[in-house]
Amino acid sequence: MTNETAHHAFRDEAPSLLPAALIENDAQALQAAHEVAKLAREHAAQRDRDRLLPWRELELFTRLGLGGIRIPRRYGGAEVSYVTLAEVFRIICAADPALGQIPQNQFGLLSVVENVGSEAQKLKVFGGILAGRRLANAGPERNTKHTLEIRARITRTGEGLKVSGEKFYSTGALFAHWVAVKAIDDNGVGVLGLVERGVPGLRIVDDWSGFGQRTTASGTVLLDQAPVAGDLVFHNSRLAEVPSIQGAVSQLIQAAIDAGIAEAAIDDAIAFIRERSRPWVDAEVERASEELYTLFEIGRLKTELNAANALLERAGQVLDEVAAAPIDDESAARASIAVAEAKVLTTEISLLASEKLFELAGSRASLAEFNLDRHWRNARVHTLHDPVRWKVQAVGAYHLNGAKPTRHSWI
Repeated sequence: MTNETAHHAFRDEAPSLLPAALIENDAQALQAAHEVAKLAREHAAQRDRDRLLPWRELELFTRLGLGGIRIPRRYGGAEVSYVTLAEVFRIICAADPALGQIPQNQFGLLSVVENVGSEAQKLKVFGGILAGRRLANAGPERNTKHTLEIRARITRTGEGLKVSGEKFYSTGALFAHWVAVKAIDDNGVGVLGLVERGVPGLRIVDDWSGFGQRTTASGTVLLDQAPVAGDLVFHNSRLAEVPSIQGAVSQLIQAAIDAGIAEAAIDDAIAFIRERSRPWVDAEVERASEELYTLFEIGRLKTELNAANALLERAGQVLDEVAAAPIDDESAARASIAVAEAKVLTTEISLLASEKLFELAGSRASLAEFNLDRHWRNARVHTLHDPVRWKVQAVGAYHLNGAKPTRHSWI
């Protein structure tokens, strides 16, 4: 499947199912991430410019076995550390953050399966992922009061369970073999049903028009009495009742994506200043890389990036510690706050670095041929997912008053 054939208005058929390698440990996961990043970096700017979907790059991600690296060992996965999981996404997103965002929801959904799925469901879903299937989310709904309000309905008919509704922000759905749909069942309970790609009644519309993360295909999913297998319905509403780190895992990856964007922006700024920028007339130096104020700003950016990466690694360590013991209210809150602290810094440095790039590199860096504005566009759009101001508030409330953050995928 080529980029040229992938970008249609509607896509009903399932993507090809390719065999996936089995990753056995953290070192292999990191090696695979570097391999994916090497391929992704080659044409990242062109894909962004022309809105070419990264099929080849995502299929390499799948073939190398990266989609199942957090699956528990008892189900055949590598169960890599959360530190490694964040690093895998940071490495890939430094090459192409749109590519990195596509499988992000898969890991959050696998965490849902691990927390509320039955043994049979875990065997089926985990086995499918290890065999090369991709799992993605039919996102929130438009024109609702907030992102947690659901209008989609899953009903039992004479032909089995059927789901109807319309979703948006469905990152990864176009590329997936299973589409996870949140809906309300006949009892008024929130559930999560996995819809098999290619079934009648499921349509995916590639209508994502955001100015950043342009090749994530984060568009619309249309469901009209689409069948749902009864053994692939999960009572995800239980997540609000039982302490878990599902939201923290999702946010850890979001923070890693922002850290990758920041790294790419700083690397491109340094390369441009060294190779193309002219020194300011009053600087009285031979090269732009010798300007006093430029040295200061690059030093500040690198320092703040290192601080953000350090908090990202620390957040992964906290998640590893919390996951190693039975999770209670306090440990779940500790995990969420550690990730929130990292997310504050990764958000700030991704926006700052992608903006400073132009100030330091000069007007030539704004030319379309370089497409360096993609870093700011990616940072600005991706960091809108979960307002960082609410994370700062949650961190303050936790440390000052012992208040525990709410339980959902955005904290």
